[in-house]
Amino acid sequence: MPAHPPLTPSVHQILGRLRALANTKNVQGMARFGMTSEGRLGISMPQLRLIARQAGTSHPLALALWKTSIPEARILASMIADPEKLTERQIEAWVKDFNSWDVCDQVCLNLFVRSPFAWKKVREWSGRKEEYVRRAAFALLACLAVHDKNTADRMFAGALSLVARASTDDRNFVKKAVNWALRGIGKRTWHLNTAALETARIIRQMPSTSARWIAGDAIRELENPAIRKRIKGAR
Repeated sequence: MPAHPPLTPSVHQILGRLRALANTKNVQGMARFGMTSEGRLGISMPQLRLIARQAGTSHPLALALWKTSIPEARILASMIADPEKLTERQIEAWVKDFNSWDVCDQVCLNLFVRSPFAWKKVREWSGRKEEYVRRAAFALLACLAVHDKNTADRMFAGALSLVARASTDDRNFVKKAVNWALRGIGKRTWHLNTAALETARIIRQMPSTSARWIAGDAIRELENPAIRKRIKGAR
């Protein structure tokens, strides 16, 4: 007889596992790194990845987990959601719910980067005012710089104008994502390393503390001889 596929766990079963792993000391530590403590259980990323592997892909389960508002449940949702079933409406609903940088970054890394709407959302969100929506634009751009192997350099070079435009935003979670995107683009190829450094030098001249920090930090990394040697050797 053919083997039956494993049953997808219910949202109640998953929540039971998450609550059993709750660690209040971890919640306190995460708060010190700027992660919202509201509803947080204090579960580590390796533990969440193990649960995700065991649960498998299930878009309905991901949607149900997202509705709980628990940060770890939302990160887990991004790991088990099906990017082919992710609609633009769902993406917009989820990004509006972001209230912690780690949830934002993990959702971008695990799910949004694999969506056909990714580049569209980078462009749209980069001009939005909400702190975590704008962070999502540049966190997603940074993830694309690493994981999107099919997009030509010119698309990333064009995105540097979005980086420059947002570099004067002095909100901590935004400026760190802008910096992340600038560094990510600059480490993608030799051509983009040159383009990113040129952009960083322009940003450094802006009358903005945030812009100068973003540029200075990016230049230090992108001019690193070991990094430039690696990029040049990959041409």
